[in-house]
Amino acid sequence: MTMRMFGRVFGGVVLAMLIVSGAAAHHGWSWAEADQMELRGTIRDIYIGPPHPTLEVETADDGLWRVELANPSQTERAGFVEGSAKVGDEIVALGNRSTDPEEKRMKAVRITVGGKTYDLYPERIKTN
Repeated sequence: MTMRMFGRVFGGVVLAMLIVSGAAAHHGWSWAEADQMELRGTIRDIYIGPPHPTLEVETADDGLWRVELANPSQTERAGFVEGSAKVGDEIVALGNRSTDPEEKRMKAVRITVGGKTYDLYPERIKTN
């Protein structure tokens, strides 16, 4: 094997490892608390795209939160697509917040915008 070929193979292996480790770190729920919370606020920014659509939500008493939705396909299957909400809309999000108390981030299982409810992860919704 020539050095050039070795370099390409080695580079490919390193790139594959980075992609896999990044995906593993990003996906899953291990970063989120088991208990669910409700977040009410106003949408300040909307991103619809991979790896996860997100909403920036400003609350009355706790400032700006990042609300992560399901992957783009699952979010679309739940009915939440581009145009379902706009900046300035009021939102109620049910989900699991980050285990880091300094991080204002939530993984939503359900969101309600304009009186319409979108169940992103129906199997994870906990009701009291």
